Order: sequence, then C-alpha cells, then structure tokens
Amino acid sequence: MDLIILYFLCKKIGKIALAKGLNAGRWKLYTALSFLGAEILGLNFGFATFGNGNLADLTKLAKEDPAGVAGIAALGLICAFGGYLIVKATLDKKPDNFDEEDVNKIGINDLQPPRKN
Repeated sequence: MDLIILYFLCKKIGKIALAKGLNAGRWKLYTALSFLGAEILGLNFGFATFGNGNLADLTKLAKEDPAGVAGIAALGLICAFGGYLIVKATLDKKPDNFDEEDVNKIGINDLQPPRKN
C-alpha cells in the first residue's frame, strides 16, 4: 500500500516540478527518500514507544496485540506523509517558471483596476 501511495505522490510532485521548470526526476527522488526515511523514523518511534523497544519481539507483539501493530504501522504512514509534505512545501517555495511570452501578453488594461460600469 505504501508503494502505491508513494507512486501517486511522486507523480504529483513531478507535475509541480515541471510546472516550475525544475528537474522532475530529482524532486521525485527527494520525495521517495523523504517518504521512506520519515516512515522508518515513525516506525522506530512507534516500536520504541508502544512496543518493547526491540524489533526481535515484533512477532510476539503481533500475536499478542495485532491492533497495536496496526497502530504502529499507521504512525509510520502518517510520518511518511509528513516527509512528503516537507518536500512539497520546499517545492512550493521555488519561483514559478515564466516565459518571456507570458510577460509580453500582459496589456495595459490588465494592469488597471476594474472599472465600475
């Protein structure tokens, strides 16, 4: 499920990067790395907080408390989405790509406030 979500998020980041005139592949890589890195950090935090702090006891924890493991996985997914949001916020701060034609399309009437009729 994580990989499907990551695919669509990378696709969205790629479109935004292309609209800004940036390398889409580089921003997709940033998204994938931050998504997976934040997910690993979230899972480690979840195991340390709600588990016994030992990954070897994961099978024991899964047998005793399957809902707890699902909660830890949900925490990892939430943190992973946070990693995506960090990359998206960084990309949104980049300036938009303007062509010379866009500037030349602005007319005198476009710069004046609307008139009351």
